[in-house]
Amino acid sequence: MNIELIKSSLEEKLSSLGYKLYSLSLKREKGNNVLSIVVDRVKPINMDDIVDLTGKISSYLDEIDISNDSYILDISSLGAEKPLEINELSQYIDSYINIHLINAINGENIYEGYIREVNEKELIIETRKKTRVIKLVILLNNIYKIRLAIKF
Repeated sequence: MNIELIKSSLEEKLSSLGYKLYSLSLKREKGNNVLSIVVDRVKPINMDDIVDLTGKISSYLDEIDISNDSYILDISSLGAEKPLEINELSQYIDSYINIHLINAINGENIYEGYIREVNEKELIIETRKKTRVIKLVILLNNIYKIRLAIKF
């Protein structure tokens, strides 16, 4: 199986279906070849989406005949708390996030809140400090990591 050929073919097909290829790997597990595909998109991905996509990708891979060897197809997403890329934050306005900072702001390095604005230098989130809602301006170069979060 030529993994690079599969990757280039899948990137195009997934893009046409509204997804982005996050990772692709071919492993041997318990005597079986396993082709693992991890996909992403801005809109949340649920189990119905994965089932639908698995059917489409399975048919597509059969069409392009990637291998004479049998394999198990495993498609998944990054999950509900997926990591975010700094250059894609504007696509996540109003999303609830967890953010870890390099340098503390108001004595805190970790915040959760809603993304309200993004520009080329900073991010503005709306977060809670006890019972008050505050807006916090964070320089993009002060972000250590950022991901979607589930609000409880």
